[in-house]
Amino acid sequence: MNIPFANPSQHGNQTGHRLIAVDILRGLVMVLMTLDHTRDFFSNIIYDPTDLTKTSAGLFLTRWITHYCAPVFIFLAGTSAYLSGIRHHDRRRLGIYLFSRGLWIAFLGISFESLIWCYTADFSELSGAVLWAIGWSMMTLAGLIYLPLPAVVGIGLLLISTHNLFDGLKMTDMGGFGPLWAVLHSGETVHLTNKLVLHPYYPLIPWIGVMATGYGCGALVLDKPQRQRQVLSWLGFVMVAVFVLFRYRNQYGDPQPWSHQQSVTFTLLSFINCEKYPPSLLYLLMTLGPALALLPWLESVTGRPGKWLVIFGREPLFFYLLHLPMLVFLALGWAWMAEDYPIPLLLPGFPQAYGYDLPIVYLIWAGVVAALYPLCRWYHGFKQQRQWLKYI
Repeated sequence: MNIPFANPSQHGNQTGHRLIAVDILRGLVMVLMTLDHTRDFFSNIIYDPTDLTKTSAGLFLTRWITHYCAPVFIFLAGTSAYLSGIRHHDRRRLGIYLFSRGLWIAFLGISFESLIWCYTADFSELSGAVLWAIGWSMMTLAGLIYLPLPAVVGIGLLLISTHNLFDGLKMTDMGGFGPLWAVLHSGETVHLTNKLVLHPYYPLIPWIGVMATGYGCGALVLDKPQRQRQVLSWLGFVMVAVFVLFRYRNQYGDPQPWSHQQSVTFTLLSFINCEKYPPSLLYLLMTLGPALALLPWLESVTGRPGKWLVIFGREPLFFYLLHLPMLVFLALGWAWMAEDYPIPLLLPGFPQAYGYDLPIVYLIWAGVVAALYPLCRWYHGFKQQRQWLKYI
């Protein structure tokens, strides 16, 4: 099947309108991301939900479904970059925008995310989490876009498919290049100085690959609707099939092999329990495959769900920057009212008695999402006449 990889200028004005399916899918993963973070702040579970020796099926799946968030969002960031290039017909302008916005997002990662996730107001610990990965991937893409589109996609696929070959190499094996290797692949804690620590939770090599392949997907989403559905559905099916084959063989693609458990259900959970930090080849096949197959059909989502998801998908950074402080202050207020633990988020950890079962977590999640919609809708309208807000 001939996949229509092409240069941005060949598509003319086809991107004069925003592609609804991309917005809806991005909005959907933002909502799922909020579920994951609500669980982080409000669950009474103090162990890893994917630890099959302790977890329940419901808790595992609550965590597992949110695995789709980072890969799909970063992939679609690449797709949006391609569509932006089509609109402006200016590769240099696109490159400058991607680099400057990526630099800004990476800065937000080590500042805003560090304050939220590292529990240190003095920034002695820096967080290399999702914003960090998006920012550096975007800055790298700013250079890659000058290559022919097949080359960009080829580099992305190479990074995704081969990085697990180097899983055995740790920071200590790389000598003076150890800190760089931790940032690029191994994800180990880097002591920048005696008082400054970096936690590169999202090692960059695979995420750069995801964004680069997402850039190539921009040409696919601009194809004729019938062909688009065929190609994306075919690609999604192939990716899932490759995941099943490689995962079953337990030979390559994920550092943690699956194993037979005490029940069929838990054996299946073991099978889909792939490594996220860094994202393994099988993790990315498992998440991006179904997302690609679903993408061309999302334009049919209408009514209030579609309206909400479109707004969330069009203002993802604003959504992200808003939902975390909302959860923090909600958790602080909730704990204070319950006289349970007055400052749960200002200390490195939670007490044993803190938190709630999953039904309460889901209710809080629904409330937070409902509260975010009018704020994101207001901001979307406010932003339209203010070009300087394009970076948020």
